[in-house]
Amino acid sequence: MKKLFVLLPFAVIIMVTGCGEKQQEKKETKKETKVITENKLSADHLILATLWYQKSAEMQALYIQSYNWAKRIIDEKISKKSAKKPAVILDIDETVLDNSPFEANCIATGMGYSSESWNEWSAMMKATPLPGTIDFLNYAKSKGVEIFYITNRKTAEKEWTLTNMQQLNIPSADTAHILFRTDGSGKEPRRKMVAEKFDVILLIGDNLADFSELYENRDDQLAKNIVEKDKDKFGTEYIILPNPMYGEWENALYKYNKDLTEQQKDSIRRNALIGY
Repeated sequence: MKKLFVLLPFAVIIMVTGCGEKQQEKKETKKETKVITENKLSADHLILATLWYQKSAEMQALYIQSYNWAKRIIDEKISKKSAKKPAVILDIDETVLDNSPFEANCIATGMGYSSESWNEWSAMMKATPLPGTIDFLNYAKSKGVEIFYITNRKTAEKEWTLTNMQQLNIPSADTAHILFRTDGSGKEPRRKMVAEKFDVILLIGDNLADFSELYENRDDQLAKNIVEKDKDKFGTEYIILPNPMYGEWENALYKYNKDLTEQQKDSIRRNALIGY
């Protein structure tokens, strides 16, 4: 009986310890599951958009069509005399350079965008030219049109960006013609800087904010009302390129709330759909 009484406390301790360990394991498993779910939500919605961007002939055709039309605009505009030298302004990412492998990696790793992950990709200098881009840029240069790139890549990415573009023989890929982001993400001050010395005859980008500050900080109408007002500028002053992977349009859906969880974003995306 003495042995039984001696062993009993140890048995209780083992049982309590075992239960505690199991509860801790359950908590850790739940935590891991939550992280996996959050990461999955942050990337899985990109799958079809990224596949379309990388694999569809329609995407290729849209870019070529847009840049072919841009050539016609240049021909028309330079036929009119101006006191200033004509210039075209382009965005870089998803306008000149294809960064869809970055999105594909976000999907593969289950991790969404972060400054760290983007810098890792940018430093690789592996972005490729988009369909029709270099052909158009060489055409513009041959017509005496100055080429500027206004990008929201930060100055920390300057050397990577320059090297990447120069390796691809992209015209005017130098510090005089690539205007990086310094303060805010708004591009209006940089556009005005170019317009002071040049006659800007065309703006090309995958985001409407590449054209005007009016398309920044969109309200519940998501800037569709502004597009309607500007409808005569599309195909004459503006060339918009397709980007279903990210952009101002997505930020506007979230009402620019950076504190949303991935589950909340997923819910917003689903609720925003218009069905029947």
